[in-house]
Parts: sequence; structure tokens; C-alpha cells
Amino acid sequence: MELHDVWFVLIAVLWIGYFFLEGFDFGVGVLTKLLARDRPEKRVLINTIGPVWDGNEVWLLTAGGATFAAFPEWYATLFSGFYLPLLIILICLIIRGVAFEYRAKRPEENWQRNWEQAIFWTSLLPAFLWGVAFGNIVHGVKIDADMEYVGTVGDLLNPYALLGGLVTLTLFTFHGTVFAALKTVGDIRERARALAVKLGLVTAVLALAFLVWTQADKGDSWSLAAMLVAAVSLVGAIGAIRIGREGWSFALSGLTIAAAVAMLFLTLFPNVMPSSLDPAWSLTVTNASSSPYTLKIMTWCAAIATPLVLLYQSWTYWVFRKRIGTQHIADPAH
Repeated sequence: MELHDVWFVLIAVLWIGYFFLEGFDFGVGVLTKLLARDRPEKRVLINTIGPVWDGNEVWLLTAGGATFAAFPEWYATLFSGFYLPLLIILICLIIRGVAFEYRAKRPEENWQRNWEQAIFWTSLLPAFLWGVAFGNIVHGVKIDADMEYVGTVGDLLNPYALLGGLVTLTLFTFHGTVFAALKTVGDIRERARALAVKLGLVTAVLALAFLVWTQADKGDSWSLAAMLVAAVSLVGAIGAIRIGREGWSFALSGLTIAAAVAMLFLTLFPNVMPSSLDPAWSLTVTNASSSPYTLKIMTWCAAIATPLVLLYQSWTYWVFRKRIGTQHIADPAH
């Protein structure tokens, strides 16, 4: 296997890690409106991800940086062609981070309500737009002979990509609902379990349609295997949460995300951005990659740094592993 193939796989793993972790992160943000009934319950939900949300975003920074260094042509075409949706995602992530930090800085009702609104919308929009972006990457976009995107923003809003956006939005929200049930106690936990079953059924319908469409369009035996793993895992996650096994359900919903993202990358390879104008103009792991020397240096750096990041993040989740409820929320007057 050539180094550019190795880095294609590593970038796929980084995106899997990002969507697995930031997926429930976004989902909990959406739940601040769908599940929480009052401010203490909103604070419970926000506190479940409070210690980890910023660490989850490290995976996005690493995936973007790895793409820039390993496949500069892919990075350039992607970020220039998808400039507007990626800019919206970036703005949302900035506002979202500020909202988490500033929401409790003042006691006024309007102040806290406005920041909670920001958390909801800046969780929902990226969850949807990531699906739209990856739907277009897999399906193919208008790339010319100079490896430049020549389409418009409207071209990105095609039925396949929009369905992909709905799938990521519902799947991340389901993943977040299971996480909320896993991390809370009391009435909010029971309602999270009930909501997760309903969301899971909606997600299953949308995800099945999207994955079957993907398989029929570009799939092979490997992508079919990944699709089956994703489908079985999602059904298992719904069944597990229904009987109150939140830990199993969370693991299976995470496996669903991992298998679905793996399927997208399997259908993509050896392309990194297919051209819908002419297959010969597609960006591939060969014509979009950096020099072998660059990839070699990157491989050594990744081999040293990656285990350290994984150990640190695992330790963080272990420290903040306990469940919380409204009884753990201090009175605002104190």
C-alpha cells in the first residue's frame, strides 16, 4: 500500500472519530429544545458535554490539517468549491463555543435564553451541512480539467446531498439522545430513552434510503458489507435503548456512524473528489497527494502524536463518566 493510500485511510479514520464524538455533541445541542422542559434540564444537558465538547472538535482540526498536508489539491478544491457551507459551519462552531462559555456569565433570563438558542441552531446547522458536504463529495461535483470547482452553491443542494444532510442530522440527534440517556438520571433520562426510540425509527428510514442509493450508485462488495454493518447496528441501537441498555445502545449508534462514514469513503476510493463533468478530471489519491517525502514525515509525526491524543481524551471521558441530574444543578441564587 502506497503512503497516499495510507493517508486516505487515516483521514477516513479521523472523520469517523469526529462524527462519532461531535455527533452526540451536536445531538445534545439539538436536544436543548427537543427534550429539556426548563432551564435546569437544559443545564443538565449542556453539562453532559461541557467537559468534552472542545476536545471533540480537535478531530475536525486534525482531519482538516491532514487533508491540507497530505492532499493539497483536494483541500484547495474542496474549500474553494464548498466555501459558503464550510464558512457557515465555521461560524456556527465559533458561536457555539462562545455560547457554552458565556451562557452562564450573567443571570438575566434574556441573556441565557439567547445563548441557549445559539447552542441549538449552531448544533443543528453543522449537523445538517456536514451531510450535505459529504453527499456532494461522494456523488460528484463539477470539477474541470484544472482541478477547479466550476459549479454554483445551488448545484450543491441536489436531492442526494440534501438527503445526506437529513441523515446526519437525525443520526447525530439520535446518537445524542442515547448519550443523554446514558449520562443523566431521573425523569430526563426516561424521556430521553423514549425520544431515542422515536428518533431511531425516523433515522432508520432516512439512513436506509441514503445508503441504498449510495450502494446502487457507486458501491461494491466492501461498501455493501459496511452498509449492512451500519443497518444492523442501528437496529440494535434502537432495540438496546428500548430495553434500557444505554451503554450498548451508545456503542451501537457509534458503530452505525463509523460504518456509514466508512461506506462513503469506500465508495469514494481511489477518488477523493469525483468530477461529474468527466471522470478523467476527478481528483484521486494519486493526482491530489503531496510528495512521498512529505507523507513520510507526516506518518512519523502521526505515529508519535496520535497515541498521546487518544490517551488524553480517554482520560477526560473517564474522569467525567458519572451521571448527572437536576439535583446536581446549583441554585442560580447561589
